[in-house]
Amino acid sequence: MGVVTLQKAMQIAADAGLDLVEISPNAEPPVCKILDFSRFKYDAKKRQQESKKKQKKVSLKEMKFKVNIGQGDLDVKLRKIRQFLEDGDKVKISLWFKGREIVHRDKGKELFDKIIENLGAIAKIESEAKMEGKQIVMVLSSQSIAE
Repeated sequence: MGVVTLQKAMQIAADAGLDLVEISPNAEPPVCKILDFSRFKYDAKKRQQESKKKQKKVSLKEMKFKVNIGQGDLDVKLRKIRQFLEDGDKVKISLWFKGREIVHRDKGKELFDKIIENLGAIAKIESEAKMEGKQIVMVLSSQSIAE
């Protein structure tokens, strides 16, 4: 319709039984449309819901290990960690020391080195391995998220 006065635009909207909706208030002059406001709000809400569906939420998965883990069990857990990373999740790896195992921290470090060696192609270390009480904790994320 071009540039019209506010009163004329409101009169046109009232005659059509619709609402005058300001689309771009910062423009000079402000841009308005004549439409059904409830339908406009409904469509905006639907667009927002659709955009939320397409977003991937990154969750933190945790995998717990013991110092004396067998090779078969280690392979199963590594396979599961690889699956988590491929799905785009972050993985928190915890190594628990029980009783007097705490004196064998070097074995724990070796286990973390083995994990990093196996997952090095798809994983990036987000936080280095550090002692927290009676456990060592490290967080891995997939290469695609990290970059």
